[in-house]
Amino acid sequence: MSVLLIGATGAAGTRILDELLRRGRTVTALVRRAERLTPRQGLSVVGGDVNDPDVIAPILFGHEAVITATRFLDIEPAAFIRAVKAACVPHLLVVGGAGTLYARPGIQRVDEPEFNPAVRPESLAGRAFLTALQAEHELNWSFLSPSANFEPGQRTATYRLGTDDLLIGADGRSAISFEDYAVALVDELDSPRHLRRRFTVGY
Repeated sequence: MSVLLIGATGAAGTRILDELLRRGRTVTALVRRAERLTPRQGLSVVGGDVNDPDVIAPILFGHEAVITATRFLDIEPAAFIRAVKAACVPHLLVVGGAGTLYARPGIQRVDEPEFNPAVRPESLAGRAFLTALQAEHELNWSFLSPSANFEPGQRTATYRLGTDDLLIGADGRSAISFEDYAVALVDELDSPRHLRRRFTVGY
């Protein structure tokens, strides 16, 4: 399977790249500065602006899936979705945020008074991206939100899935490692179960 990965140099993106290559996928990494990523076996690197549909649509063309792990503040939803559709990509997978998960009925985490104001703009941009996807009926997409504590850790390949509510583990924490998040995302790529849906992952 050929996959185009956007945001391959970020904290989540590097783990997703490793997981894709581990499973023998052919990966094209789209980055603003191609020199920041060293090509490896199964990996090619191209430069481009994710917000220019005329530039990236030809790059996207021919890939069986696109994964975006870039910051929502750095991407314009309508332009990006238009490019993915123009390239006829069968599946778009989005690394979402935990801010749009529901902490309690009717209240998303980003709307809670105690939500970290430093990350609120990114979470609101993520909500706008998710809303744009939910209005899209011609594209197969999946939006995976991590748990509240999204951090480096171990690849255990063990996780739980949920839908729109924040997952809380037996230890009372809401957490997932970057490594196990990557496992869950690539599992969805291999066997799609959440087409045109947001879902979440945690321990």
